[in-house]
Amino acid sequence: MSLADRYYMRDAYHAPRMTTGLIIILIVAFLVQSLLLFYGDFELSQHLALSVDGLRHGRIWQLLTFQFLHSTPWPWHVLFNCLGLYFFGRPVEEMVGGKKFLALYLLAGVAGGLFQVLVTVVLPRHMDIPVVGASAGVCGMIAIFCAINPMQELTTWIYLLPITIRARYFLLALGAYSIFGTLIPLSSVAHAAHLGGILLGLGYVRFARRFSEDLPSWFPWRLRERGAVYRRESRAKHSRWNRPRPDPQHAPGFISREVDPILDKISSQGLDSLTEKERKILEAARNRLGSGKSE
Repeated sequence: MSLADRYYMRDAYHAPRMTTGLIIILIVAFLVQSLLLFYGDFELSQHLALSVDGLRHGRIWQLLTFQFLHSTPWPWHVLFNCLGLYFFGRPVEEMVGGKKFLALYLLAGVAGGLFQVLVTVVLPRHMDIPVVGASAGVCGMIAIFCAINPMQELTTWIYLLPITIRARYFLLALGAYSIFGTLIPLSSVAHAAHLGGILLGLGYVRFARRFSEDLPSWFPWRLRERGAVYRRESRAKHSRWNRPRPDPQHAPGFISREVDPILDKISSQGLDSLTEKERKILEAARNRLGSGKSE
């Protein structure tokens, strides 16, 4: 069995469970909201939605709870957020692992909520309307995905017309629309929350490697896809990131001893959990299998 076959077989049994769980929670929360609204005469958003007044009265929990509520009774708000979370959250979870994905998703929501509150306080003509929705967290996942895969082609629907666009331009369009809506609030949509989520996602991609040695060497300093190369020069010519490491491919029992534990780690923690050494071991195994060697 080849290295690719082993990886994809294991990956099939380790679906992005955190993303699926979040989608289920959002749908259940929406149903509870709707039932309480119609039969309980109780509006959850009055207590759990995010507002400047709520934070002033010490309701700090609103920075988290507003992310699980949506506009009722029509399901379009929660539906589009769940679709965005499904299409962008799953690949991000596969890259960074379930725990880190959940932390990034919630942090993007908190960042979006704080930015929305700041804009409401600072800029004129911004009413203190209670904010609900998972859009800030979803926008954070969109930003991470598009920043890591800028040349990936995405297909979106605009007025029933399919539009194919590269991820980098999709992110630019989303950011520009969010900035416009933040500066000129023509509707009740919390554009500043979307913008805050986007900024946190981009900040993670831009600065995360400085705080973690476990991030892959190509993330985000070097990305290659379809002939496009994105490079960032190293700050130090002889940085520890560039130190040569020994090639383990000639060691006996290489595949079973070295590669299988790495594949297990990918399945449980995601690609983002691999160290530079582990990535080189996988590359050596791939080259060895490609040259016809086996064990």
